[in-house]
Amino acid sequence: MKPPSLAARITLLLVGTSLAVLGGGALLMDWRIDRAMESRYRENLLTQAQALTTVVEIEQAAGEPQQPAGLLGESDGWYELRCEGLAPQRSTPPPPAVPAGWPQIAGTTPRFVNLRHGSGRLGAVMFAFQEPSATRPPTRRCTLLFMQDRRAFDRLLTTLDWILALSPALALLVALVAVPLIVRRGLKPVRALVERMRDIGPHAPGQRLPASGTRELDPLVARFNDVLARMDEGLARERQFASGLAHETRTRLAELRALAEVEARYPSGRELGQILGEIGQIGAELEATVSALLLLTRLQSGLEQPQRQPLELAPWLERHVQRHRAYATARGLALAVNGTPPAHLHTDPALLEVVLGNLLGNACAYAPDGDTVKVDLARGRLCISNAAPGLEPADLARFGQRFWRKQAPHAGHAGLGLALVHAAAEALGMDLRFELEDGRLSAVLGWG
Repeated sequence: MKPPSLAARITLLLVGTSLAVLGGGALLMDWRIDRAMESRYRENLLTQAQALTTVVEIEQAAGEPQQPAGLLGESDGWYELRCEGLAPQRSTPPPPAVPAGWPQIAGTTPRFVNLRHGSGRLGAVMFAFQEPSATRPPTRRCTLLFMQDRRAFDRLLTTLDWILALSPALALLVALVAVPLIVRRGLKPVRALVERMRDIGPHAPGQRLPASGTRELDPLVARFNDVLARMDEGLARERQFASGLAHETRTRLAELRALAEVEARYPSGRELGQILGEIGQIGAELEATVSALLLLTRLQSGLEQPQRQPLELAPWLERHVQRHRAYATARGLALAVNGTPPAHLHTDPALLEVVLGNLLGNACAYAPDGDTVKVDLARGRLCISNAAPGLEPADLARFGQRFWRKQAPHAGHAGLGLALVHAAAEALGMDLRFELEDGRLSAVLGWG
């Protein structure tokens, strides 16, 4: 089942809104017109009834009571008049329908009722009034029931109802025909944008959507271009990662194969333990690369969550410095620790070891012979610095990229250390930055 199109949704919304607005307006207008017309009809009915009572009062005052039928002329009207002490007077012909007990319910305030008669309705008004009399008592109470056939009036109301109902219906019919055409024409820039998107993808990196010139679409184009830029960056990183991983794995596997083939064809005469030691070292480097990649993937995907606990930083830091001191001494390097670390640090010791171990290992591996690797401690920060004559300021932006190395590769260094440092520091919520000043590289690690 195909999803509804945007044009269909907009059309339905517009038609629904138009139906609600026009239909509601028509109903309100019909209600107001019906009330106004009904009020006018009742006023006219009451006026004729009051005129009839005036004639009766004049005739009674003159002492010549007569049937006032001539007042109605040839109009469709009927009445029944009842006065105390007098016989009821009725029109000719008499009223076709009379409410039961109407003289008792009639009061000085006119009361209007509608009566069913055949296929139509009769509009009636009843009220009581005081009639002057030539004999005693001087006045008597009279009640009048006056009615008219209201079929013509009802037909007029029905005609108005049809007019008010057909007008919105006609407008909706026009909207159903015109709105889809208008909407499709208005969505033409969207279709053009879709066509331009068709040729953009991973197979064509670097392509971007041009501005549409439409205020509503330009933010969408800008966001889509941002996504394309991030996609290109991600693809470039993945290509670099795949290339670096293939290179590292292929290199070590080639070393193992070459070592095995050379020893098989041209025995070197070395002891078996020495050969196995070399094979073990190559395997350890390959294992270290795979382990680093697994840890890096877990950190960047959020699977590796910090297990924080109180850590005494001074003895912990001393153990790690001593671990690297032998290698530094072998290269003619000096390790200097300055400052006093905080007594306790609430952190994950394993992830902090990844950060500090890689930073110290890189400093000792890439510092020139005879340099001093400094570890400076201050409140809320740790700085590891070493001489780096081969680095340039532009190289700092590439720190943390997988398999990136400035110098020739050292044993056991696959270019994953700084990527691990960045991922672990981010997982710990620590701030890590690198500074290069006067040929000396500083790795500054800060915590709250």
